[in-house]
Amino acid sequence: MPISRIEPGPGQESVWDYPRPPRLEPSSRRVRVVFNDVVIADSQRTQRVLETSHPPVYYIPPEDVRQEYFTPTRRRTACEWKGAAAYFTITVGDRRAEHAAWCYPQPTPAFQAIQHYIAVYPNQMDACYLNDEQVQAQAGDFYGGWITQDIVGPFKGGAGTWGW
Repeated sequence: MPISRIEPGPGQESVWDYPRPPRLEPSSRRVRVVFNDVVIADSQRTQRVLETSHPPVYYIPPEDVRQEYFTPTRRRTACEWKGAAAYFTITVGDRRAEHAAWCYPQPTPAFQAIQHYIAVYPNQMDACYLNDEQVQAQAGDFYGGWITQDIVGPFKGGAGTWGW
């Protein structure tokens, strides 16, 4: 099935204009993550990864994350661009989200700026915000992109998109 790129409007970005291999860039937009009614991360010093067909993934400096809620797991995955990812389970009160966050303890040279920075799957959180906008999670359970009004697709991740 052919992919039909959505033309971005004023102030919007198309994920189809993002590069492959992905690009890393700093962001000063405020990122907040809420789980079980607790703000577990709050930062204006994030890095975002931009990759063709994917909404941005925001990586939060560890000092802006409430580490007491994050427990390392044994899960590991590999990204051809960023290296080996390590995962965390998030537990706040009586709620738990398994493998809901990840980081790159030893990223590839091009991604050194996100070493130990933490990303979360928005679909496993109560809410994630970029500035004051609540983000929509990228479809699927593999990618952790943040969809906002200033990003247009179509986006990889949902059913039928693995071949893109």
